[in-house]
Amino acid sequence: MKSLLLLLLPLFLMAQPETNYEGYFDFSWDDEKGRLLLEIDNLGEEFLYVNSLAAGVGSNDIGLDRGQLGRDRIVKFEKVGEKILLIQPNQDYRAISDNPAEVKAVEEAFAQSVLWGFKIESSEGSDYVIDLAPFLLRDAHNVIGALERRGQGNYKLDKSKSAVYLDNTFSFPDNSEFEAMLTFTGKPKGREIRSVTPSPEEVTVRQHHSFIRLPDDNYTPREFHPYSGFNQSSFYDYAAPIYESMDKKYIVRHRLEKKNPNAAMSETVEPIIYYLDRGCPEPVKSALMEGASWWNQAYEAAGYKDAFQVKVLPEGANPLDVRYNMIQWVHRSTRGWSYGSSVADPRTGEIIKGHVSLGSLRVRQDFMIAQGIMSPYAEDDENHQAMMDIALARLRQLSAHEVGHTIGLAHNFASSFNDRASVMDYPHPFIDVENGSVVYNEVYDVNIGEWDKRAILYGYQDFPEGTDESDALNKIITETQESGLYFISDSDSRPAGSVHPMGHLWDNGTDPVDELSRMSKVRSFALNRMGEATITTGTPYSELEKILVPVYLMHRYQIEAVSKMIGGSYYNYAVKGDASDPNVMPVSATDQKRATDALLATLSPSFLSIPQSLLEIIPPQAYGFGRD
Repeated sequence: MKSLLLLLLPLFLMAQPETNYEGYFDFSWDDEKGRLLLEIDNLGEEFLYVNSLAAGVGSNDIGLDRGQLGRDRIVKFEKVGEKILLIQPNQDYRAISDNPAEVKAVEEAFAQSVLWGFKIESSEGSDYVIDLAPFLLRDAHNVIGALERRGQGNYKLDKSKSAVYLDNTFSFPDNSEFEAMLTFTGKPKGREIRSVTPSPEEVTVRQHHSFIRLPDDNYTPREFHPYSGFNQSSFYDYAAPIYESMDKKYIVRHRLEKKNPNAAMSETVEPIIYYLDRGCPEPVKSALMEGASWWNQAYEAAGYKDAFQVKVLPEGANPLDVRYNMIQWVHRSTRGWSYGSSVADPRTGEIIKGHVSLGSLRVRQDFMIAQGIMSPYAEDDENHQAMMDIALARLRQLSAHEVGHTIGLAHNFASSFNDRASVMDYPHPFIDVENGSVVYNEVYDVNIGEWDKRAILYGYQDFPEGTDESDALNKIITETQESGLYFISDSDSRPAGSVHPMGHLWDNGTDPVDELSRMSKVRSFALNRMGEATITTGTPYSELEKILVPVYLMHRYQIEAVSKMIGGSYYNYAVKGDASDPNVMPVSATDQKRATDALLATLSPSFLSIPQSLLEIIPPQAYGFGRD
């Protein structure tokens, strides 16, 4: 009898194909038919839908990274006849009104989007069951479009090689998470897709889908000001009075409240906690935690005690859980950007989940730049510490920078004019030469900046009861402007078409011409020092070329800064009634002449030449090694 039961046990298990998941949405997996049966008991209730990439392609040039967030949108399930439709209302055009007819008039004036139609599998009263699997087995992240745009080939989704990925399918109290392994087949054309895919004719990634409960109504949106330093969430309110703008703008931020708003310093009702990817190695992990933790300094300056915390993701916790703000360590085949993004409520700008993606190769680039400047291996192949110090200092600053984006802040590319007043700038490593020695004790920031503190004060200050919030916020802006802190962001700093002489990327100092002169001396010192001492024993001499390139071009961003002085103009984001100066003022003729002379100097043969002693020891690439 016992042996008979053992024989029947596998048959019994096969007869129980469903795995049940309970949480925000209850669902079950029917393994026999490959169905993911979602229970809907909240028809008409809006929730947030976000698609993302759980497992990417691994090439910065293609841009499909692990952990990359896609679109977030408010959706709802509605029953229409024999179907359940997933409908996305139009949040860009609204009527904030107590009059239902006025609200309906705007809703009916603009198109909605039906994202999917589902067959009803079963029902009981007002509860319905649908199969979510076909919705998951589609290219929601537009991988096909990304591959085509980047010249990597024409691909199509092969459903015969795709399936629901149960390992990352869960249901938590406030969010339900679904994942699919998708395979795209086609003829590869680009070098990048061939370099990162085992068989480039079949590209398999994992796309993720999140259904997230929307926050309650206890959050108060905060008005956007162009000098606040925050990113914005906007929509058009057709119920606004005729004498007011319909374009409503809120800043994007986390919910943060003092337990005692009347106290100058108070604990929080609930702190903001960020969690670090457990796959991040040491000493990188400690550097990232330290840099991200700098933000607590800004919250303390705003009167919050222990409001911002950084921890390692607990054992057993899932980074997909919307309750965890994540700092994720991302690997690619080539060096690329890091990102700070958020999942936010489109109605109010409230951040629900912060998500940082940090590229793992960035630290190696910083190490290599320092290696090229220092050439430390004349006597000791283990003489790595100085370069490690510089690379880890950069990681601290990078962590603070990207977390800054996820708490709502925009870039401030004018902070170098205020002695590094913001970690939201792109800083060039400040390495100097004194008495023939490299000095790097101020290579990057070591704390949060003064601008960052003022920005957090505007975005997160919890005012005492009875305070006129609009007046209090305007006072913060005015005090910031009167302190001389500048704010210039992306649209006035990126090289194409930008003319603001303060808006620079990867620069240092208050005078671009003086900084170019200083940096040119460091560059000359490094080039003349490069040689055998730049590489460790056993490294082909041809590898010097890779180290030479970033050193030879280390002044390139400072050249862009100087070039903006020619024909450039000073201006700011002036608002009537604040302390800003609305005047547009051209750069003086004297400074434009200095800038022109400085640029011409970088075109001289002596500046452009590479030391002969270096040229003589860099051969073509060694066998087995290639250019990158």
